[in-house]
Amino acid sequence: MSEKNNDSFEHDLFVTEFPKQNFGIVDYLQGRVHFALLDQMKLMHSSGMSKIEIKETIISTVTEIVENFEPQKESKSS
Repeated sequence: MSEKNNDSFEHDLFVTEFPKQNFGIVDYLQGRVHFALLDQMKLMHSSGMSKIEIKETIISTVTEIVENFEPQKESKSS
C-alpha cells in the first residue's frame, strides 16, 4: 500500500495538468504535449540523465512515433 502512496506522490510531483478552459483543440493538444515533455524531462533529469541523453532519448521516441503513424483512411458513405 505504501507503493501506491509513493506512486501518487510521484504523479503529483512530475505530472502537470494542462488547463482545459479557454483553449481551442489544437492549442489544448499542443499544450498537453508540451507539458508532458517538460514533465518527462524533469523526471529524466532527476534520475541522473544528462541534457544530451534526455534530448537523444526524446528525439528518438518522437521520431519512432511519427514514423509509425499511419492515419486511418476515412470511409466514404454511399
